[in-house]
Amino acid sequence: DAVIDLKGLHRLLGASGPVTQPAETVKPGATYILDLPAPIPATPLPQAIPFPILYEDNDLIVIDKPAGLVVHPAAVHASGTLVNALLFHCKDLSGIGGVLRPGIVHRLDKDTSGVMVATKSDRAHAALTAAFAAKSRGEPGTLDRTYLAITSPAPPLARGTLRTFHGRHPVDRKRFSSKVVSGKSAVTHYEVVEKLHDAALVRFRLETGRTHQIRVHAADHGWPLVGDPVYGHKPRDARLSEVARSLGRQALHAATLAFDHPATGARMAFEAALPADMQAALTALR
Repeated sequence: DAVIDLKGLHRLLGASGPVTQPAETVKPGATYILDLPAPIPATPLPQAIPFPILYEDNDLIVIDKPAGLVVHPAAVHASGTLVNALLFHCKDLSGIGGVLRPGIVHRLDKDTSGVMVATKSDRAHAALTAAFAAKSRGEPGTLDRTYLAITSPAPPLARGTLRTFHGRHPVDRKRFSSKVVSGKSAVTHYEVVEKLHDAALVRFRLETGRTHQIRVHAADHGWPLVGDPVYGHKPRDARLSEVARSLGRQALHAATLAFDHPATGARMAFEAALPADMQAALTALR
């Protein structure tokens, strides 16, 4: 299951002959060179990484994740993640939800900021994992999430609903696309909050929870998120270009999260204010 970078190794070693493509069928008798990533620790280590806490009890913790913070360890980010920070802060997450992702029931992209919930007990983990899984599939439930984003240009309509398939991009397998002939259902509701300079502040509500769903839907409909390094486009003018450069990330923020408490059943609702970089972007575009 390793990631194989045959193309890079081919250049590095100065080998002759055809460069093997990822989709090429393995041939009997052929020789392949595998570049295996360095192993990551079997158990993440606690690290004193500060993060804003919105709420905490014996079952769960709700945080305002800063942009730039990776949620869980992986080959590229073996440490310095939210999991490392949670292990240091909570002390009692070991074993809840697996070794590499203790307490994690959902995630935000590294460069997306905003509200996240993590669990501190097995009962909370089981309940919220099921709730997020149901939400991802678009099934009725008590979980509700909204996001704020800056798109460029503004959507053509003040509000609407985007319903598409969602799957891997047919050419770039690191990206996702709504322009696929088959795939999982993806539904996003949006509303323009404020018109800006060749842009808009837009509120999104997810009916399903597919990977990169908001970023893909916005980009594929012609109004990608400002600063999005994967799905965005070159800014149209100097002001947008400067805003994107200053952000250094996609202008996407998980603004609200609501769910029923897994132990008490009480309705819980949380909100995280726009971070300073997105506030500065709005000021520049007004």
